[in-house]
Amino acid sequence: MDSSDLLSILERDPNKVSGAWVFRGTRVPVAAFFENIKDGASIDEFLEWFPGVTRMQVEALLDYELLSLMKAANT
Repeated sequence: MDSSDLLSILERDPNKVSGAWVFRGTRVPVAAFFENIKDGASIDEFLEWFPGVTRMQVEALLDYELLSLMKAANT
């Protein structure tokens, strides 16, 4: 997944949630996902709490972040 693919699952609009990155089609900030996971929530719990977000969006975001970390480790 490259950054253009990422834009298919995320969006950023200065008039929406103060310009924070959100899951496309929702007002759920991407930061909310990482904060909930950091605090011990499972992906299933997050999806239950934020029903507008899809599992595909979460999995694509995690795949993108993993690839980013792997690229950074190889530079």
